[in-house]
Amino acid sequence: MDENLRWHQRQLMEKTASALDKNGFSTALFESCDEAVNFILESAAGSESVGFGGSMTLAQLDLPGRLAAVGKDTLVHGRPGLTAEQRREVMQQQLNCDLFLTSTNALTLQGQLVNIDATGNRVGSMFFGPKRVIVVAGVNKIAADLDSALVRIKNVVAPPNARRLGFATPCAKTGLCSDCDSPQRICRITTILDRRPRATEMLVCLINESLGY
Repeated sequence: MDENLRWHQRQLMEKTASALDKNGFSTALFESCDEAVNFILESAAGSESVGFGGSMTLAQLDLPGRLAAVGKDTLVHGRPGLTAEQRREVMQQQLNCDLFLTSTNALTLQGQLVNIDATGNRVGSMFFGPKRVIVVAGVNKIAADLDSALVRIKNVVAPPNARRLGFATPCAKTGLCSDCDSPQRICRITTILDRRPRATEMLVCLINESLGY
C-alpha cells in the first residue's frame, strides 16, 4: 500500500479511536491483520464460550476457526447444516457467552458505532448479555459522520450482503438502496451506539486494512 495512503488511514483511525475513548469505549489500533488476530486470540484466552455476530471481517480473519482450534466453544449461527431452530438456539446462546466477537457496519469520526440488522441478534449481543464484547473493524468502515455512515451501510454494505445471502431484494440486483418493501428486506433494525453501553465491557479494534464490506 502507498505510504501516504497508509498514513492518511492511520490519522482517521487515531481520530476515531480518540472519539471512541471519549465516549467510554476501549480501543486498540493495529497496522496489520496478523497483529490484530494475535491480540484477539490472547484476549480470548480466559473465555470458554465465544459468540460470533455474522461478519465477513471475522470470516476473513478466520477467527471462528482459530478459536475453535484452541478449544473454545464457538457459537456460530451461520454454520452450514443448522436448522432454523438450531440457528435460533445458537443466537440465544450468544446472548450469554463469555466473549462476543463482531464487526460493525460503520464507525464515525465522532466515535459512534452504526449498524443495520435484519434479525437483531448481532446488535442485541453487542448491547447487553455477553461478559465482554470485541468489535473488529477495518479502516474502510470509518465514515465522516452519522449521515455518511447510514449512506455507506445502505449503498455499500447491504447490497453485497443481500446478494451473498441469496435474497431477492432490489439492492441485490441494482447494487443500490431503494428503501424497498421486499419481504426479504435486510434493513430492518438501525442502531447507533453514541456511548458504550453502561453494563457492557466493549473493546473496538481498528485495523489499517480494508476488511468486510
